[in-house]
Amino acid sequence: MRKLKTIILFLVFTVFTVETFACSIFYYIDSKTGKIYFVNNEDYWYDVKPYIQIIPGSKNEFGRIWYGWNNFGQGGVNEKGLVIDGAVTPEQKLPKGYSDPKKVNITDKILSECESVQQAIDLLETKKIALKNAHIFIGDRNGRAVLVEWVKGNKNIVEIKNNRLVATNFNISDTSQNVMTCWRYSIIQKGLDELDARDSKDTIYLKDVGNVIGKAVQIPSADSSGKVGGTLYTTFIDLTEMKFILVYKLDNSKIQKLDIITELHKGNKRKIKLE
Repeated sequence: MRKLKTIILFLVFTVFTVETFACSIFYYIDSKTGKIYFVNNEDYWYDVKPYIQIIPGSKNEFGRIWYGWNNFGQGGVNEKGLVIDGAVTPEQKLPKGYSDPKKVNITDKILSECESVQQAIDLLETKKIALKNAHIFIGDRNGRAVLVEWVKGNKNIVEIKNNRLVATNFNISDTSQNVMTCWRYSIIQKGLDELDARDSKDTIYLKDVGNVIGKAVQIPSADSSGKVGGTLYTTFIDLTEMKFILVYKLDNSKIQKLDIITELHKGNKRKIKLE
């Protein structure tokens, strides 16, 4: 618990810049140990009622844990170590024959049916699913991670390079968009570079990975109407040890820490409300 509090204290005291609500996601492989981390800042309005949904496996479906609100998973992980999340991007033209299934919980569908990145890509293709204003981030325990993007009427797959894949709110495969305009993308890449540059004798802990995403959080602020938004929650998934941590509203007294496999083996579908 002390390490978790270290993460949150870092978030609170080192971020001073606020921007319009956005999301930051990365998949990182510690090149020294091979441990894999999947981390996300979900930035949104504070008036939603988010929760963690736990669904044990069945004969035809994998057990999964997802987090979101209004019966829609914003991100999650399943018993096979497949992870998924997404981020809003500039609106694009969809490829011909594809559609944006607004009423389908894509997160739950992929986590319930797929155990690898390739299976998830194949499912999206079979169902002809495309998103006009978002990209989908998918990773697995085998070291593969991709961004599925739909840009100018084409589907693009952006593969992990070296030991990391980072996503914010622009399409990486759209060469007309400037990476440098997103300070969160740049600061996360810099933080991961610093982890990679550490002495080979230094151990990278979860708090170190957490401090990278901590520099990209959005401190709560109100718009002109008084509506408050910012980093709604931050999630940390250790895919090597299958551990899950969620920090709600940058508050170190509102932490959910789960052993993924243990939770899924409890045998009952349940919901953890974050409020």
